Amino acid sequence: MGDENLGSSEKCNSSKKFKVIIIGCGIAGLSSANYLLQNGMEDFLILEARKRIGGRIISIPMKSHNVELGANWIHGVLGNPIFELAMSHNLVNIINIPKPHKVIAATENGKQVPFGILHEIHEAYVCFLRRCEEYFLCQYLPPPDIHSVGEHINLEATLYLERLPSSEEKKLRRLIFDCLLKRETCISGCHSMDEVDLLELGSYTELQGGNIMIPSGFSSILDPLKKNINDKKILTNHAVRKIIWDSDVNQSLKSLDDTGEESEDSDQTVIEDNSKISPDKSLKPNIENSLQDMTQQPKKKYNNYVEIVCENGQSFHANHVICTIPLGVLKEKASSLFEPKLPSYKMESIEKLLFGVVDKIYLEYERPFLNPDITEIMLLWETPTTPEDMSQSWYKKIYSFSKVSETLLLGWVSGKEAEYMETLSMEEVAETCTKILRKFLNDPFVPEPQKCVCTSWREQPYTRGSYTAIAVGASQSDVESLAQPIFRNVHDKKPVLLFAGEHTHSSYYSTAHGAYLSGQIAARRLLAPDEASEGTLDCPDSADLNSWIQGIQLEG
Repeated sequence: MGDENLGSSEKCNSSKKFKVIIIGCGIAGLSSANYLLQNGMEDFLILEARKRIGGRIISIPMKSHNVELGANWIHGVLGNPIFELAMSHNLVNIINIPKPHKVIAATENGKQVPFGILHEIHEAYVCFLRRCEEYFLCQYLPPPDIHSVGEHINLEATLYLERLPSSEEKKLRRLIFDCLLKRETCISGCHSMDEVDLLELGSYTELQGGNIMIPSGFSSILDPLKKNINDKKILTNHAVRKIIWDSDVNQSLKSLDDTGEESEDSDQTVIEDNSKISPDKSLKPNIENSLQDMTQQPKKKYNNYVEIVCENGQSFHANHVICTIPLGVLKEKASSLFEPKLPSYKMESIEKLLFGVVDKIYLEYERPFLNPDITEIMLLWETPTTPEDMSQSWYKKIYSFSKVSETLLLGWVSGKEAEYMETLSMEEVAETCTKILRKFLNDPFVPEPQKCVCTSWREQPYTRGSYTAIAVGASQSDVESLAQPIFRNVHDKKPVLLFAGEHTHSSYYSTAHGAYLSGQIAARRLLAPDEASEGTLDCPDSADLNSWIQGIQLEG
């Protein structure tokens, strides 16, 4: 039943039966839905657990700004479908003129680091990071016992600082290296760069063009994706509890098929009348008895459909399911969510990959108090000599505060410290941040914020974290394993269960454009003809140029 013509205008009989069900209405799910619609396939439904669409794309209003709680930037231009989408809907200007960016770095005693030293260490750090990426790109081996990005950069930093005669010079530069590594944890999505596999860092493809802001906010990218989808095709507040992608009867008959004694078409076997089944007399008694037991069982109504059971008790059936559930939720629930369980190779990849926590802290003030020329304050925390209690040290993971506007600051925190912050009240976080700013700016009159807003991506039940990274011991092939669709049996031409989301794109994991492209890939796979036409040349059209130029990068 999974191989029908998906472009058919014939509708399923039941209002809860669809050709395709998309689980999740984040950017991957919206991308899948748009691709189906653009290719004439309207028999689909999107099930979204939250009361809103967008997933990890969400903005909220504050006094002077709409602020992004999730995705913040378009990462790169060339080959980026999000940039193309934003451009085609006049959300960004083709000429991107970045605002002047003046960063200062301060120590805990409120002393500002000379810009020359900051620039020197930043240049060295970027060089060290690029060398880490080369292990994947050039496929040579790192030094013995160096397995992570953090270990490699710390080794390079130590060698770099050894040439300096003064211990004070070394100490100050070491603090800057440490701050940049904390920043990198927020970029990569991990607790420590010691968690990220050195040989795999270069597997992430960086698109040229830098980080692009959408003036109206990143969340405005949702409007053009949503506008063509009928509201009735999106059911919010429908958290999925169970995905039954193969029935018990199918599974049992499939095991018989493996013995070479049963019909080649297990779907047909499942729906055959009992009287038509005549098992071979040569079957062993236990197989014959089990077949007899199965044929005497009452038939399920939709044996050949995937059944989706929601937390609210509703059930839906589909020929095919595109699952965009985030990796954090899969880590927590995959073993109980899918029936039968996912193949072991998928479960192993889910376990091996990293899904870190990155949170934001927004501080809103009544009036400006920072020098208008300054856009970011880097915080050079001293390295503790002994382990500290998390309650007394979580805030030391905040590597900087940057200006969103003259009256709005943004701080980032990652890993276990971010998880701890999520247990605190907004008032506690605001009080702590005020102490930090007074300390590093050496100014006891830094005002308290009027409002503090913190994200809580680890606590959110439908994300359980922020985005994917490749942990030590994992590899790009684990991302590819997650993307691999599942067929009900070897004779099906179309998969029954497909996967999309940033965690399934092997080059652009952790990004919105990776999620978007993965949604397109899943939908395209369902709509592709069973056999490629002979003598035809597949050329991209201008509407889908990104699928052709993705991966191409500009020099320099």
